[in-house]
Amino acid sequence: MYRARVLVKIAARIGLVGVMASMVAASELPKRYFELMYAGARRVQERLDAEPNATLESLEKVPGWQHFGYSILAPAVLYAKRDAVNDHYHDAATLALAIRIGDLLISENEKGRFAPRLDSDWDAYTWLEAYRLLERELGQDRRDRWQHALIENIQPFETDAAERIDFPWYESPYIGTSPNHYSQWAELLYLGGMTFDRPEWVKLGAAILHRFLGEQTPDGFWGEHSHAGPTTGYDHLTLSAVAVYCEHSRDVACPEALRRSLNFHENFTYPNGIPVETINDRNRHWSVSAWAQFAFSNFPDGRRYVEFLTGFFEPDKLTMDQLGRLSQDALYYHDGPSAPIPQDQDRYTYRMQVPAGIRKIGPWVVCLSGIIATQAPTSQYYLDRQSNLSIFHGRLGPIINGANSKRQPELATFREGIGGHIYHLAQSSRLQMSDARDRLSLAFNSFFADLYVEPASDHQLRMRFVIAGKGRPADEAFATLQLVLKAGETLETAKRNLTLSAEPVNLGPEDIGGWIRHHGWTLAVDPNARLVWPVYPFNPYADAPETALEQAVGALSVPLRLKARPGHYVRPHEQEIVFTLTAN
Repeated sequence: MYRARVLVKIAARIGLVGVMASMVAASELPKRYFELMYAGARRVQERLDAEPNATLESLEKVPGWQHFGYSILAPAVLYAKRDAVNDHYHDAATLALAIRIGDLLISENEKGRFAPRLDSDWDAYTWLEAYRLLERELGQDRRDRWQHALIENIQPFETDAAERIDFPWYESPYIGTSPNHYSQWAELLYLGGMTFDRPEWVKLGAAILHRFLGEQTPDGFWGEHSHAGPTTGYDHLTLSAVAVYCEHSRDVACPEALRRSLNFHENFTYPNGIPVETINDRNRHWSVSAWAQFAFSNFPDGRRYVEFLTGFFEPDKLTMDQLGRLSQDALYYHDGPSAPIPQDQDRYTYRMQVPAGIRKIGPWVVCLSGIIATQAPTSQYYLDRQSNLSIFHGRLGPIINGANSKRQPELATFREGIGGHIYHLAQSSRLQMSDARDRLSLAFNSFFADLYVEPASDHQLRMRFVIAGKGRPADEAFATLQLVLKAGETLETAKRNLTLSAEPVNLGPEDIGGWIRHHGWTLAVDPNARLVWPVYPFNPYADAPETALEQAVGALSVPLRLKARPGHYVRPHEQEIVFTLTAN
């Protein structure tokens, strides 16, 4: 895999990216899937051997082993899928492991300990796929027990799914759950109905999943809270359910929807495989996704994209979630030629119909988001769309974090204090992208701002924030960047030099002196900038700030100088804030 990446880099320098990308993809997949599955299955076998009396509770206490039920799909696919690169096809030991895992799930289910676990329906799906693959190998008694248990775990979703089928939108404000969950229920009913001759389940699941195809936005995502913007990580989950339906149906809406989804995901993925956080309204961070890769493999660039993604998984460190979903990817993988993806290009630009876009110039990747959406103040799971800019460097990684937050206006790109209230969400936005420069405009109560990103060189990128005041000035207002700072590393300014730790740092203009250097980059800042570290962002699952230092960011803020001018409601170019990033 390392050699493959080097070849692509060399090819990029001499203009042969497309040729090399195809060669690499053809040599890596699906073989890579089988290697990952075997490594994961071996770890499961070793643990079960070491803990012969293991239960789901004891297994899932270990980090990375949640959703243990996912693991059954790895040996099932290894055993049942005929492929020239699968060395474990019809291997007796592999079949024995799959049956052993299935029998553990049966035992736990009969004791009432399978279904109460969080999101047990996801485990039921992988178990169902394993049943479909191994049905002829189970023997009558075991087959009957597995079938009974699976029907028992699918049945409860029929009523919940049916009562929501005609709701206005398949989004959480209407259906009372997340769209990714609703799509998973439908997937279980659809596939379970096909497997166990339940035509009413097939009909119900198909109706829901067909409607999901129609509710996909033109930009290729399914919004969780609204159509205004994506929930990127969870979109993979919804896509996986829709794509399973597409594998088994002849729905004519499938190809176009899968194509749109690939366009969205491949363009909004950083060079390290991580989904771009700036456009996400639910998660500040998300790892490289194993979900729904098989959906992308319907297309030449999709096959190259999933080859790119699988290169980031380490065989001996797979979580059960990753193992199960990579097994699903292998089960439904579509082999064929490949084509280059944005990550193979020296430069590319992509923008959605919603006001968000991304540009790669050499090592620099910049995302601008002007997505405006209603708040969900009573739900801990949806963040405020308060961040507008992220910057990633191919060698240095993320430098400016564009993740959204909640109840933390101090991390918003812009905020204003008026009459004792703080406002940190834009009222209106406009995104204009061109090779000359990219411009994101954001309007607030007392000002509007133009964020200009100038064309970058290999070593330097320049941004300008041009502020135009409006009406009565705010009591106070700030522009803020979330800096990605690394604990244990040195932070240097023109005036100070310190090692970052959990100890609070509060640097004023006199401490910064115009520039900050850290982790291989230097940022020239406004003379009035201040830096606060560590700031712990909001964690939606804990409904509280993060506690881990590695999730903390540095808040670099510049006060806005808004002053009234009699006879001038609008005050153009009242202030300009310039940031220049240099890769050392």
